[in-house]
Amino acid sequence: MEIVLALGLVVLLFVILGSGVWIGMSLLAVGLVAMEFVSSRPVGDSMVLTIWGSTSSWTLTALPLFLWMGEILFRTKLSANMFKGLAPWFNHLPGRLLHVNVIGSTIFAAVSGSSAATCATIGKISLPELQRRGYPESMALGTLAGAATLGLLIPPSIIMIVYGVAADVSIAKLFIGGVLPGLLLATLFMGYIVVWALFHKDQVPAADADMGLGQKIYAARHLIPVVVLIGVVLGSIYSGVATATEAAAIGVLGSLVLAAVEGSMSWASFKEGVAAACRVYCMIGLILAGAAFLTLAMGFVGLPRHLAEFVGSLHLSPLALVLSLTVFFLLLGCFLDGISMVVLTIGVLLPTVQAAGLDLIWFGVFVVLVVEIAQITPPVGLNLFVLQGLTKHEITYIARTVTPMFLLMLVAILLIYFFPEVVLWLPGQM
Repeated sequence: MEIVLALGLVVLLFVILGSGVWIGMSLLAVGLVAMEFVSSRPVGDSMVLTIWGSTSSWTLTALPLFLWMGEILFRTKLSANMFKGLAPWFNHLPGRLLHVNVIGSTIFAAVSGSSAATCATIGKISLPELQRRGYPESMALGTLAGAATLGLLIPPSIIMIVYGVAADVSIAKLFIGGVLPGLLLATLFMGYIVVWALFHKDQVPAADADMGLGQKIYAARHLIPVVVLIGVVLGSIYSGVATATEAAAIGVLGSLVLAAVEGSMSWASFKEGVAAACRVYCMIGLILAGAAFLTLAMGFVGLPRHLAEFVGSLHLSPLALVLSLTVFFLLLGCFLDGISMVVLTIGVLLPTVQAAGLDLIWFGVFVVLVVEIAQITPPVGLNLFVLQGLTKHEITYIARTVTPMFLLMLVAILLIYFFPEVVLWLPGQM
């Protein structure tokens, strides 16, 4: 009976989502129906207490602050200056300026915390420039869509904050745990560009006029503000001087100072940044509230217990469990955005993951990696939508261009499984 009810609720959730209702409201509605079936407790009382408990967490205050920091930088000249600072260094590397997509995304990921923001910002800068210079559009789009997902993995990451709150683990350790996997993924992407360029030399435009070392260093001055800001935010977390929330406040203050020094912060852009960060956080907050209530309802139904018992009865090895969860998250990513995936599943999966002996910090980085892949998986790949808006191409064409990055991300999952210290070494040094 419980299993039938749980399956019915899952079907109801997809029906409501398919009808176009907001995700947060859909989750609340399904939770409401479930509680009416299985609990004699007043539903309104349960809903209020659960929503308050899930949204009043002090840890969660890091989320709007990091969103605001990303919005401030999005509206300054800092992002545009990155191309000027990076381009001269890649003249003699196979693939040349295609690497700017990866390095630019890696740097901007460390100040935005959002995959879509990274994709939009770097895309606005690099795509017109690469097109003007004659680089193949398929490679420009594919490398950008893949590299922009680093916005979720390299701290500060919005998804990591959501996972940390849901799983009750240290967000500071999650942030630091994402650094080396993020750099590993960026290296894989750049390695692919090098190999592709060696086999397609005729498609890579000629190098620009060579610049001396002094000129390159002078051009790199454009990177100094962003690099200093990243160093201060991550350094304060790693050294233990600040919590993730305090580091977010430092990041906001630093980005406001940089924007003021550059003269690119007007009162209008300041208000736009605050409003945009508020809109995104309200959307995320509603999803978190709905998911918390639905998780409570599913607990009354017994779904987490039954699912854990079912997976336990399969006696899967840790590797088989990780591979099964990869497929599960990829299928879920075809219908839901990353934050919804995390808040809907973590409460249900944690008992099984802990029983398998997987470290929760490692599992958090694994989840973020799989959610990254979902960002470039149709039909709900957020990065694909962003690039479609920038280029007006069909989403199926953009999805084809990003296939190599998709496969490299799967390779990265295997690498962090067989070499877990890639994730765990830095947090262990804190």
